[in-house]
Amino acid sequence: MLIAALKKFFATSLATSIAFSIFLIGSVFVIPSPAHADFRICNDTKSLVGAALGYKENEKWLSEGWFQVPAETCSSLIEGDLNSRFYYIYAEDADKGGQWRGDVFLCTNEREFKIEGVQDCFTRGHIKTGFFEIDTGNRSNWMVRLTEQSQSQPQQ
Repeated sequence: MLIAALKKFFATSLATSIAFSIFLIGSVFVIPSPAHADFRICNDTKSLVGAALGYKENEKWLSEGWFQVPAETCSSLIEGDLNSRFYYIYAEDADKGGQWRGDVFLCTNEREFKIEGVQDCFTRGHIKTGFFEIDTGNRSNWMVRLTEQSQSQPQQ
């Protein structure tokens, strides 16, 4: 009698679990997800990359970092609609020492940072770092791909 009751319980529980699983799998394909706008960096290298982001917000320059982007993954640096046309990126290959840089100078720091302003980096205790410019054309989302071919090699 106990064995019959257990068989009935497990049969009912298994059927319920299967039905619920089918419902969950089906809802993934049926329920549309809302559009998600971001500023993303994709690391197409085999190394961990540390990235810094610069932008203008309410007429003030801001730079912030370090965003860690593992090898062969993408990461959102800004979630939601973009509010600026131009963004600036500086990134370093944590394993090989290469960099993605440019000629727009913003302030960074060795540790995690969010810095307001671009003047007097050294006197304020920061590092003056060259970022490259991204023109989003006022789109609400953007993606940057970092490749081994696009990085500059470390100086000897």
